[in-house]
Amino acid sequence: SVNHPSGNIVSHPPQFLWHLRTLYMISRIRKYISEVFLELRKANWPWDPKEKGFAKYRELNESTVVVFIAMILLGAFVAVFDVSFREAFQAAQIWLAK
Repeated sequence: SVNHPSGNIVSHPPQFLWHLRTLYMISRIRKYISEVFLELRKANWPWDPKEKGFAKYRELNESTVVVFIAMILLGAFVAVFDVSFREAFQAAQIWLAK
């Protein structure tokens, strides 16, 4: 027991319980990390380990190109609708103001 500044007596668990909890947490972290590595080994990576050089990442490069093209098309789609709605609302505002 220890006197706390508030005047209350604070009871601390024995030191060995802190060590047990620390060991338990370390074992859980080790288990988590080993499971992460196990799952990463199972993953299907987007490159061919048998290829060398730039050809090794062919699938990854093709997927990246597809994503960039999709971003450009989506951006153009949003921009066209943004401009058309802005013009339509401005025209409606002018028409209603008459």
